[in-house]
Amino acid sequence: MTDLVIETSGLRKEFISRRSKRVAVQSLDLAVPAGGVHGFLGPNGSGKTTTIRMLLGLARATRGEMRLFGQPVPQQLPDVIGRVGAVVESPKFSPNFSGRQNLQLLARSIGVPDSRVSTAVETVGLTGRDRDRYKSYSLGMKQRLAIAATLLKEPSLLILDEPTNGLDPAGIREIRDTIRTLGESGVTVLLSSHILAEVQQVCTSATIIGNGRLLASGTVDELLGDGTSYRVAVPDAEAAASALTAAGLVSASDPAGGLRVETDDPAAITRTLAGAGIWLSELTPLRPDLETFFLQLTAGDNLGTSGQEEVR
Repeated sequence: MTDLVIETSGLRKEFISRRSKRVAVQSLDLAVPAGGVHGFLGPNGSGKTTTIRMLLGLARATRGEMRLFGQPVPQQLPDVIGRVGAVVESPKFSPNFSGRQNLQLLARSIGVPDSRVSTAVETVGLTGRDRDRYKSYSLGMKQRLAIAATLLKEPSLLILDEPTNGLDPAGIREIRDTIRTLGESGVTVLLSSHILAEVQQVCTSATIIGNGRLLASGTVDELLGDGTSYRVAVPDAEAAASALTAAGLVSASDPAGGLRVETDDPAAITRTLAGAGIWLSELTPLRPDLETFFLQLTAGDNLGTSGQEEVR
């Protein structure tokens, strides 16, 4: 069995006020395997941050069990927290110090050698900008410096809560590349996000939640399944559709002007069209993305903040 870095069982969090009781997380079973990038996905207000805060001992669970590296938390959190790095809120850096100086101060405060500063700077791609003042950094650079700070203690698990919030496309790409590098280096990354299309580019596995409850979990390949449809580009879509229909293949118009053909045998498409004297210029497998999968999964479900409260 694959070792699990994070486990929760029946996890529940309630917020009680004078007038009401709000359930932020309900009966959540979370399993994050060691290695790679695990997406923790769901809309804003679905319970992601609350779950992370409970794992880190920043919020108390109403009921349920949690484990980090096989150890129960929060009971044994002091024994494992040294193996965990987390960016849950924006860290405080000195604006007039350089990025490197900020990291050096932090390294000395936690008793790690300065050599780790250079390694962290290189890992997050700040080499060449690490001696610039922090106040001159873009938001994406500030996020990468925050990740570098967590890497100083060489964590086995890195938890990132919505790290691309507020970033422009260039900043998102920078953070995405950093996360991919970390996952490939052997660090387990739990990436919390509501931007499913973006996360799909770096995740090896994912858990999708809504209204604080588990909706689906597994590797990305398991969640999306095998593609059984193909986009076909031909000079005459109408003639191609007739030929495919005669051969028993189901097709439909594609918004881009071609055809979408349902089959698990792409060779049948080429044989059929070639037999009809129609030459295709494109045959592309179509696979659902995480965003499409999520929308299908939650069709008719009222997700989000209704009746829920996610503390940030």
